[in-house]
Amino acid sequence: MTAPAVANAALDEIAVALPSQEPARATRDSRPLRLITCGSVDDGKSTLIGRLLWDTKAVKEDQAASLQRDSSGKQNDLGLPDFALLLDGLQAEREQGITIDVAYRYFSTDKRSFIVADTPGHEQYTRNMATGASTADLAVLLVDARVGLLEQTRRHATIATLMGIRQFVLAVNKIDLTNYDRSRFEQISHEFRELALSLGVRQVTAIPVSALKGENVVYDGRASMPWYVGPTLIEVLELATTRSAQTVGFRLPVQRVSRPGESFRGYQGTVAGGSVKPGDSVVILPSGMVANVTKIVTFDLVRNAAVAGDAITLVLDRQVDVSRGDMIAAIDSQPMTGLAFDAHIVALQPEGIQPGKRYWLKSGSRRQRVQVQPISQLELKSGKWNHADELPMNAIGKVHLTFDEQAIFDTYEQNRTTGAFILIDPDTNNTVAGGMINARRATIGGIHAEEHRVIMSLPADLADQLMATEIFASRREDVDIRRVNAAKAIEAIDAIDE
Repeated sequence: MTAPAVANAALDEIAVALPSQEPARATRDSRPLRLITCGSVDDGKSTLIGRLLWDTKAVKEDQAASLQRDSSGKQNDLGLPDFALLLDGLQAEREQGITIDVAYRYFSTDKRSFIVADTPGHEQYTRNMATGASTADLAVLLVDARVGLLEQTRRHATIATLMGIRQFVLAVNKIDLTNYDRSRFEQISHEFRELALSLGVRQVTAIPVSALKGENVVYDGRASMPWYVGPTLIEVLELATTRSAQTVGFRLPVQRVSRPGESFRGYQGTVAGGSVKPGDSVVILPSGMVANVTKIVTFDLVRNAAVAGDAITLVLDRQVDVSRGDMIAAIDSQPMTGLAFDAHIVALQPEGIQPGKRYWLKSGSRRQRVQVQPISQLELKSGKWNHADELPMNAIGKVHLTFDEQAIFDTYEQNRTTGAFILIDPDTNNTVAGGMINARRATIGGIHAEEHRVIMSLPADLADQLMATEIFASRREDVDIRRVNAAKAIEAIDAIDE
């Protein structure tokens, strides 16, 4: 036997003696991440998502063949297909080269699955962008490296913040067209971080990318950008957090009362927040009746607990008056109830929102009559709120909601399910607006109420922390705020003493 043969035989014996080891498997996050892409026109949003789909192997063979066929004559300098065609499905979108409708796509990696919404960049489709943002956990804002931040970038960042998104990825796209200019990337990143801070967002990841070439999207671009040592876009998405519905107590909007026989009465719905188990005490709203949970039933078994997202039938220990539209909630962590609330809304129809008009408000399975009074409209160019008596289509506004009977809500910041609603025109049955609850409004009070007042002079940072508290938000209508310098504050207080 030759020396190499002896060596190989010895290695084989060692390999047999050693226990076989399977390669370590990456832990997979079972919760899909919902994200949106937004930004100005021609920043490359659809191309970026198309590249994500292409490089994560989410494009099937027939789709790839169709893409190659549809891209005939449109290939770029690299000979690649037009990735935007994977998203832009409407004929008008393909003819004009723009995104009009919100396109949802699914893709996954070994670590996580994703649901991505490609939203329009044009101002006239603001409502479409707001719709896509309403369910997202993270926003990817694209900026053309050659142009920098634009008005539409600020508009979309503001809308995403209003919709409760607190995780931003700034994708500085087309970095290859600036010859991979590091200083340009850092300048844009700094400007955007200042904008994000002004909106109350601190979690921002800036990435220089070339969506067309696929650099720093799924695969890193170190060959072209050795100065960038941060994560790729897909790595950021894999580690992003999802919004939890556990921040509030148990919530079950009742969709149906089940009585298959005389001996069984259950209340069916999808858990909208928190968790519940047999033995927990709950309250039925708006009646205020109290009961205990005896059993949790699903379509195939009896459960010992249920959490947000579970479709269940709840059995209580006593006969209580519960009907469709009511809410069963944790007795020690109840939602807000009342006749008046403050909200943000996005107008969706050409007629807009008319002052004082009565609409149907639908939240979950509950539908109520409500009067809507516009208060102010967001000027998207500057980010300022201006007084408004009515809200045109695509406008984002603050409104007062006044109900005929008790309404039940959490704030949208705490729970997207129980804090969101739509407005329906009773004359046309059209959905005219989507909205988010900010706070319960006191039916009496306000800054002109005849009661004792306290004037305080606080440092700006302390005032900001105070205004961020839940108790302050619930009484916001009773407060008048003036931001002045220290000298004017002292002068005003001294004048009161005189």
